[in-house]
Amino acid sequence: MEQEKLEKEMESASKHFSEDKFWGKLKKFAKKAGASVVYAVLLLYYTLQKPEVPKKTKAIIIGALGYFILPLDLIPDLMVGVGYTDDLGALGLALFQVAIYIDDEIKAQAKEKLKDWFGDQVDTSDIDVKIG
Repeated sequence: MEQEKLEKEMESASKHFSEDKFWGKLKKFAKKAGASVVYAVLLLYYTLQKPEVPKKTKAIIIGALGYFILPLDLIPDLMVGVGYTDDLGALGLALFQVAIYIDDEIKAQAKEKLKDWFGDQVDTSDIDVKIG
């Protein structure tokens, strides 16, 4: 039931996705959101850029990224410690659904961008293990 609710929220949130809003929120809240959330977001973003990814898969990604951008979600992002947990849930659901399209090149792009904000010592293994 919870997954269905999240999928509906993501579908509704897809209209909030735009390149400008995406990069604006990511740059502004990267440190607060944490490396895991940012890595998940970047994996989805770079997967979205691949021309061979089917439209249905891109719609899932846009929904998840729109949900991330959405200023008023289930748990406000400014709540210290828990504000990005629902975002991570939506991102995780999307990652699971599109994992087949996430290749080493996409992971490398995401990790390179992650270094810009968090340095060289970021551990992405928790997400990498889940998506294969």
